[in-house]
Amino acid sequence: MIASLGYNMGLKTIKFDDMNWEEGYGPNTAYSQSKLAQMMFGYELQDRHASAGRSDVSVFVCHPGSSATSLISTSGGPLMRAIFWLMTKTPLMQTAEQGAFPEVMCATEEALTEQCALYGPTGRMEVVGPVGRGTLNPHAYDKEVMSRLCQVSEEATGHVWAL
Repeated sequence: MIASLGYNMGLKTIKFDDMNWEEGYGPNTAYSQSKLAQMMFGYELQDRHASAGRSDVSVFVCHPGSSATSLISTSGGPLMRAIFWLMTKTPLMQTAEQGAFPEVMCATEEALTEQCALYGPTGRMEVVGPVGRGTLNPHAYDKEVMSRLCQVSEEATGHVWAL
């Protein structure tokens, strides 16, 4: 599951009463909630597999850190693109290849066993540097919210994750 440290920038929960952001929409807040929801879905899937006694599937959550990808030149308004461009000139930005390392590690590292974790860069501000287990803030693993999110998602899509 690909996440983002952006999960920390928003509400720190899921806005169940207005999940389509009909009111009070802000692109950064909505992005933050979408990343939090992705993470919660992954952690809930882990829990459901464990409860069902399934060990044949592993679910890992990782983030690429601050990586110089085309996202920088194609996202947001002119101000945001300028800020991203300036960041590429600092030690707070790594290459796109380095940003892929956490995803590759989670997909291939057989010794990786801790699933209730967030993997990504472990260097400066956890946005660049060596890849490993980073900081997972408690709101990303709120069991009540995770379970409700999966229930709402299953109802909305008509797909139930049978294990």
